[in-house]
Amino acid sequence: MKVEFVDSQRERHGVQPVLQALEDTPAQIAPSTYYAAKTRPASARSRRDEELTAVIERIHAENYGVYGARKIWHELHRRGVRVARCTVERLMRESGLRGLLRDKSPRTTRPAAETSRPADLVKRDFTAAGPNQLWVADLTYVRTSVGWVYAAFVLDVHSRMIVGWQVSTSLYTDLALDALKMAIWRRENQGADLGGLVHHSDRGVQGGFNRWSQHRVAGAIVGVRQGLRLGSSSREFSGAGC
Repeated sequence: MKVEFVDSQRERHGVQPVLQALEDTPAQIAPSTYYAAKTRPASARSRRDEELTAVIERIHAENYGVYGARKIWHELHRRGVRVARCTVERLMRESGLRGLLRDKSPRTTRPAAETSRPADLVKRDFTAAGPNQLWVADLTYVRTSVGWVYAAFVLDVHSRMIVGWQVSTSLYTDLALDALKMAIWRRENQGADLGGLVHHSDRGVQGGFNRWSQHRVAGAIVGVRQGLRLGSSSREFSGAGC
């Protein structure tokens, strides 16, 4: 490091003035030591570091600058280059390379209090003899170039069709509720009978299903359609598909 510092200042001040300025400091270096370091051949470690740095920079560029030390270390091993992970971290740090830092994944479901959860009306039996008998709902999220995008959807268990959905860049309270409203509106416009329909969601606080009582949700969404029943369970429905 001392030799590199002198080299960085030699064009502006010259070698001897820099060496004299460093006298009686922790960075002091004798002229003979400096010139010996400049004339001796590069060490095996230095040559190895130069070779590895070139490969690391190439891998980093080939992967659009998103690979961090861990992924580059794995890629080096796949290419037959055996090197310690700490060495990769050191060389990347010295070269000013870093991977893409990902945001923490959002949490779409936070369990509500036991007293506010609707009953599990389906008893984990996700089957239906016909359409509009059982709908299941869920929330998911997708990373995009502009940030997280959240999607709520309602799926008809019998037809496996997504009958309602809502997409937003923020996880607002009524996102899932709006998806349910869309599903009801679409099916009623098609002349469907929603009497006896059960709407099932996981036990979370999004969507308003657990903030209101079953009667109030049914009244707010369905109006006179009192046949709609809302239920929830402690686990998400895992068989959803388009």
